[in-house]
Amino acid sequence: MQRLVTWFAGACAALVFAFGAQAQQPLKIGFGMSLTGPLAGNGKAALIAMDIWKDDVNAKGGILGRKVEFVYYDDQTSPSTVPSIYSKLLDVDKVDLVVSGYGTNVIAPAMPIMMQRNMCFMGLFGLNVNSKFNYDRYFQIMPSGPDPAIGWTQGYFDTAMALNPKPKTIALVGADAEYPALALAGAREQVKKTGLQVVYDKTYPPNTVDYAPIVRAIQATNPDLIYVASYPPDSAGIIRAANEIGLKAQMFGGGMVGPQFASLKSQLGPLLNGVVNYESYAPDVASKFPSIEPFLEKYQERAKKEGVDPLGYYLPPFAYAMMQVLEQAIKATGSLDQQKLADYIHRADFITYVGRVRFGKNGEWAHPRMLAVQYHGITGNELDQWRKAGHVTVLAPAEFKTGTVAVPFQDNRK
Repeated sequence: MQRLVTWFAGACAALVFAFGAQAQQPLKIGFGMSLTGPLAGNGKAALIAMDIWKDDVNAKGGILGRKVEFVYYDDQTSPSTVPSIYSKLLDVDKVDLVVSGYGTNVIAPAMPIMMQRNMCFMGLFGLNVNSKFNYDRYFQIMPSGPDPAIGWTQGYFDTAMALNPKPKTIALVGADAEYPALALAGAREQVKKTGLQVVYDKTYPPNTVDYAPIVRAIQATNPDLIYVASYPPDSAGIIRAANEIGLKAQMFGGGMVGPQFASLKSQLGPLLNGVVNYESYAPDVASKFPSIEPFLEKYQERAKKEGVDPLGYYLPPFAYAMMQVLEQAIKATGSLDQQKLADYIHRADFITYVGRVRFGKNGEWAHPRMLAVQYHGITGNELDQWRKAGHVTVLAPAEFKTGTVAVPFQDNRK
């Protein structure tokens, strides 16, 4: 009998030790991130924000009693690297959870693997990715709304169609790549709804270096509106060409990736005056998001040391918010079960640094909140002028509006 009691006590102690050891295992979250390639600046900024979240969570004891650990690899801003990265994360590194890297081009190629493995998958700024997959465990932190292609372009077209007299013609142009294609698809839907006449609708190769011929071809059609869907290198090239040629239109801009980042704000400086584009945050609406400024102080301190986007307005708050959603779902369900997490994210509201977030059936925000803005009053290339309100007029949505658009574009370029 004594031997049986001793054996039982030993077995119980072993079980307690085993469970204790499991509790001390890190909670591993895996992802690919663009640390080299054209979008490396964005990827590095997002990584800093996610690291800040990890440090904040671990300082409070982690999640489910486990410290959070990241396992990540450089996707080189190349869609071709993504499948092997996520296969390795799941098969070799045995991560508990996965999230995406930055952007449509690297989120889309991860989706088939997520679906095969039934993973809950948080996406970081992919435009309308789930329209091709209809995956019920996919969620997107970008505030483009339940119909992303429409929501992404809504502010630009709402602003344009409120002009007096109303515009009649539009030129559509963008790179031949995943994001621009989706943005332009949304713009074409808006064109159908508004009855605008399309006078130019073309794409250009992503490796284009001379944009002057493209801008001249657009100008030759004399459009009232010009909607551009582009990545940072071509956004800079098109804006420079527009200023050099003296482009004329009522509104110019729309879906250009790049002007949101400190590097292009500084490089382009006054060339941005008059451009109508999108932003996810600006100091002009700081009062609407009281949690962002304290976060930005932390982010900017680290970004300065690491030589990354020193403002962090566009992507970092949303990268942090993406992780907040995941954290709140895990804590609420007390589980890492992928189905339980997805079910909870579908039905819950989340309080984040970028405000209250609720997801629709397709994993996109239930309500759009991307800002349509116009840049103005920019002098020189000093970055500090962007740190305070006064150089961005928020045109839409209505609840964030700070002013009206100034037209035509050519009269507001300087």
